[in-house]
Parts: sequence; structure tokens; C-alpha cells
Amino acid sequence: MTQHAAPSPSAPPPPASPASELRPGLWRRCLWGGIALWVLTLVVTYATENTTLLPTLILLGSFLVPVVFVLWAYEREHASFGINLILGAFLVGGILGVLGASVMEYYLLHPSVWIFVGVGLIEEAVKLAALVFVVRRRPRIRGLRAGLVLGATVGFGFAAFESAGYAFNAAVTMKGIDLRSLVETEILRGVLAPFGHGLWTAIAGGVLMAHRRPDGRFRFAGPVVAAYLGVALLHALWDSMHGIAVYLVALLTTSDLQRQLFAQGYIPEPTGQQEHLFTLFSVGGLILITLIALAWLRSLARSTRPGGTGAGRGGRGPGSGDPGGAGAEGVGIHTP
Repeated sequence: MTQHAAPSPSAPPPPASPASELRPGLWRRCLWGGIALWVLTLVVTYATENTTLLPTLILLGSFLVPVVFVLWAYEREHASFGINLILGAFLVGGILGVLGASVMEYYLLHPSVWIFVGVGLIEEAVKLAALVFVVRRRPRIRGLRAGLVLGATVGFGFAAFESAGYAFNAAVTMKGIDLRSLVETEILRGVLAPFGHGLWTAIAGGVLMAHRRPDGRFRFAGPVVAAYLGVALLHALWDSMHGIAVYLVALLTTSDLQRQLFAQGYIPEPTGQQEHLFTLFSVGGLILITLIALAWLRSLARSTRPGGTGAGRGGRGPGSGDPGGAGAEGVGIHTP
């Protein structure tokens, strides 16, 4: 008589990880909920004139968009990175970037026509250095797409802390608290946040991580240097667009009378045409810079897709995949 072994009891299912409990679309709910809380804080601050609410208003307005991006990245890429690395890139990378930029700009930069070029070179360098610091002990984290996400996270962290400082400076004036200036600063920087530091550091970080060696060492090859100089130039043009717009308007429309008044030390009132042209040049310039950066980012992202060509598909690492071999080790960011 054949005896059948009793079936072994099934093992209990493993506990769900925090990442698996995330509901899709959390970042959207946080975005709209954060906007509602910011508006509510603004209304209460204005109605009660309670200055103790200013830190809440500043932090909500400065961190809302950057934190929403971190939630989006964590929701999509938690299997590759985990919350510790993403939060480290945002907080540690952002703080180190702001501190490093402040020290270097204080000691190295002086008022000149090229000051914004120096700002771009310094700030993009310290953000890349912060990214290197965050991933220095994780040699398996490499590849173009990993650099795009982590670079953007460092850039958004930098933007959040920088925006908080700008908002504070806008609020505190010699005449007291300027709530209107604070609100205008936060709205402007919140709207522009996705097209500034996060975008530039995503590009440079993606190229940097794409050329990382399998042993974790970074290769500052020609494409890495070119990407760094390119985003630094975009950064410099972005910061100097106000001055460029003023120069173009003056070059195209300044009358002889305005030149004479300016030569005598008077600042002539701009005409309506000049005001319209200034808005056109300044806003149009920012849009053009953003389109260039987005096209650059899009070309890099396409190279990570199956069959793509470029830095993300160089096959330098063990096995096929990105230059760092991230695809072979299952650590680089997966392609959805």
C-alpha cells in the first residue's frame, strides 16, 4: 500500500513591506492636499496677523513641490532604492548642496558681469558632489536612469531649502513683515521648481551615474564634464535672464533722450513698449532654457529604454545593460 506523505503546512506569507502598502497616486493627493493646507495657512495668517505661522507658511510653500516629487519617485522606484536612499538624497544632498554653495560663493565670487556663470558652476558642482556623497557606499547603485532619479531628488532638496531662504528674506523687511512678497516668492518658485535645480541635476547626475564603474568608483569622463558644463550654462542663463532682457530692450528701443538722461545719472521711465518687450524676453528666455533642458532630459531617458542607444545602453558593466552594469545586477532603475 502506497503511503502518501502528509502535506507540510504552508509557510505564512511574508509581512507586507511599507513600499507595497503605498496606494498609487499618493503624490497627487499630497499635492492637492498640500496646496489646500498652504492656502488655509495663508488665510489664517492674513486674518489673524499671527507671525508665528510664518514658518509653517514658508515650509509648506517651499517643500510642497519637491516633496511631491520624492513621493512620486518612491512610489515608482522603491524596489530599486528604498526610502532611506531617496530621503538621504533629498535631505542630506539638499542640505550639503546649500551649505557648500553658500561657502564657495561667499569666498570665490565677487560682483561682476560673470557672477552668474560662477553661480552656475559652483551650485551644479556641489549638487553633484552631494550625490556622490550619498551613494558613495552603494556601488551597485549606478546607471543612467538611477542617476536621473537620484540627481533630480538632490536637486529638489537643494531647491526646497533654497526656496525657504528666499521666502524668509522676502518676508522680513525693514518695514516689518511683507506677506505679499512672501506669497509671490513662494508661488513663483513653486511653479518654477520642476524646471530648475531638479531638472539640471537630473541631467548631470544621470550622465555621472551612467559612467560609474562596477566597483563604485566614479569616472569623470568627457561626457560627464560636458554634461556638467552644459547644465551650469543653462543655470547661468536662467539666473541672468533678467539682465539679458534689460540689455536686449535697451539695445533695441532706447531713444536718444533716454541715453542722455542715463548719462547724466537719471534712470528714465520705461515706455509701455519697453515693458512689454522686457516681459517677452525674460519669460521667453526662461521658456527656451526649459525646453532645451527638457529635450536633453528626454533624449537621455529614451536611451534607457529597450533598444535605445546612448549612455544608458553602453554595456560597459558585466553583462548587457547600462555602462555600470546595473541591468545585470538588477540594481539600476527598471524601465517601466
